[in-house]
This record gives sequence, C-alpha cells and structure tokens, in this order.
Amino acid sequence: MGGKYHHGDLRDELVRVSVDLIAELGMDGFSVAQVAKRAKVSPAAPYRHFPDRSSLLAAVATNTACQLREQVEAAVAGAGPDAVAQLAAASGAYTGFLIDRRIGFQAIFADGLEDPKYTELHDTRRALIDTYLTLCLAVCPYPPAALELMEQVHAQGHGYGELFLNGHYRRLDYTAAQVTAKSTTAARIVIEAHRDGHGPAQA
Repeated sequence: MGGKYHHGDLRDELVRVSVDLIAELGMDGFSVAQVAKRAKVSPAAPYRHFPDRSSLLAAVATNTACQLREQVEAAVAGAGPDAVAQLAAASGAYTGFLIDRRIGFQAIFADGLEDPKYTELHDTRRALIDTYLTLCLAVCPYPPAALELMEQVHAQGHGYGELFLNGHYRRLDYTAAQVTAKSTTAARIVIEAHRDGHGPAQA
C-alpha cells in the first residue's frame, strides 16, 4: 500500500481524510491508524509526513482555519459597507461552514496544539481571529467590549450549527440555509445591542 501517491499528494490526502474522519466521528474518533486505513496506505505511511497525531491534527486545523477565513471574507464582501451587517454575515458564515463541513472550532482550537513548532497553525489562527476582531472593533471600538462581542457571536454561530447537526433543527424541518439565516439574524440582534451600548460588557 502507499505506492499510488507522490510525496506531496499523500500529505494532502492524509489531511483530507482526517477532515472527513473528524466530520464523521468527531475529535474522539480521530486517530492516525484510522486515517491510514481510510487512505489505504500502510500504518507507517502517515509518519513519513507527520511525526505524531498532533502534527497531523495541526495540519487539519490549519487547513480548516484557512478555508473558514476564506468563507468569512467572502460573506463579509457580500454584506455591503455596514459594519453590523458585515459581522452578522461573518457569524452566519461560520454556521454555514460548520453545517456543510461538520468541522470547525473544535478542530481549529483542539487541545494539544499549543506547541510553538506549529508556526503555520498559530499564524493562521491569528489571521482568523484578527478578521473577526477587526469586524467587532468596527462595531465596538472599546477593545474589552469587542472581545466580549466576538465571544458571543462565536458561541452563537457555533450553537446554531451544532443544533442543526445534532438533529434538533432538522426535526423542525429547517434547512441548512434557513438555520444559517436564523444565525445571521440572531447575531445581528446581539451586535446591534453592543453597538447601541446595551451589551453586557458595556452595562
């Protein structure tokens, strides 16, 4: 097994298979052995590219963060010039991303990836957070309020996605697009409250 891949191809395939595995089984179901089995390579093959589980997971987290940032930036670009609309769109974009990919913050900020050697991951995380924080600061120029707002829109966006994935919203016959729209609308309510000085960090 393993002869069908060129050097770079196998690395990319291992990351792709890892994403699919986490999407299907969650973080607890992720293992290098299972990834190798699904990629149809020998159990030793992944270790030619990733020395351990955490290194492979760091690559998955980097890939996920990059794709999420692209989706968020596209949503913001389509939201027009209004800062509230842009941040609400960014929050809804995360919900849509999570529903579609079944992977999100749980992989991007997974435990065990704090090692400074994961430079690309830390840079990618920082770029993603800066994207959200810049949007929040455009609504709330006071940094503590902006950080509180970012936390709230992240929790809300993730919550809507999880409620769809765990079947709650599907039992109510909501589509993924409807849940994403509901998430965006709910985010806008929270964002407007912060903008108008009624958010908890400004009370």
